[in-house]
Amino acid sequence: MRLQIEADLHYNFREPTDLLLAIEAADLPDQKIIEDKMVVTGAGPLSTIPGGNRVGRRTWTRTESGAFHANYRATMDVDRPHKSVLGLSASPLPKIPSEVVPFLWPSRYCEADRLFSFAHQEFEGLDGGDFVHAAVEWVRSHIRYVSGSSDATTTAADTFLSRQGVCRDFAHLTAAIVRAHDIPARIASVYSWRLDPPDFHAVVEVWLDDAWHIVDATGLAPIEGMVRMAVGRDATDVAFMTAFGSAMLNSQSVSVTRID
Repeated sequence: MRLQIEADLHYNFREPTDLLLAIEAADLPDQKIIEDKMVVTGAGPLSTIPGGNRVGRRTWTRTESGAFHANYRATMDVDRPHKSVLGLSASPLPKIPSEVVPFLWPSRYCEADRLFSFAHQEFEGLDGGDFVHAAVEWVRSHIRYVSGSSDATTTAADTFLSRQGVCRDFAHLTAAIVRAHDIPARIASVYSWRLDPPDFHAVVEVWLDDAWHIVDATGLAPIEGMVRMAVGRDATDVAFMTAFGSAMLNSQSVSVTRID
């Protein structure tokens, strides 16, 4: 499918601030950039660096003070028929590529070590894609999606206890449970067709049968209409904007439209 994407960010800054943006779509085998452009005012110059795990790119810039505006537009061809992870095999640990190994470990927001007992007792006898499917369904059925129910400090363990959260909390909890079962899992920030209301979205990629596969416990948008921007251990690595100073939001909008 062909998708048209637009992200528009308006912020204010009281002092000079370095910014790291991660709002550009990644060019990958299952999502190809036809054309894209980012325009930034109130800051500059722009300096790009590769994204983590060679997925996408990030852009450094600096605003002196006052209004900041970033607009990103892209046309993408996405070819990702949604396939269930059921029946897929877990890769033997010694065969996992070196760049995938860090996604086995606990991280700031995905405390897999704290969920080890739960992951092995709740899903006893399951492995590989069957385990991942069951974990995703457990999160979907036990966690309520409640806007504003978490903040920047909320972790997977917090979400497990509170039984509520937003997309990043669903993603953190899913990734933590999967890692607790010795299957690599990473967080991906995505643009999502048919996400209502439109916004930046967080999902999980799991390493099965020697490849990454997207899963989303929220079930809020079709996986075949997602466009990845960045991937990482948790929300720390995939934030759409990291401000090394105080930022004040004026407005923010995201739109994803199918045009074929």
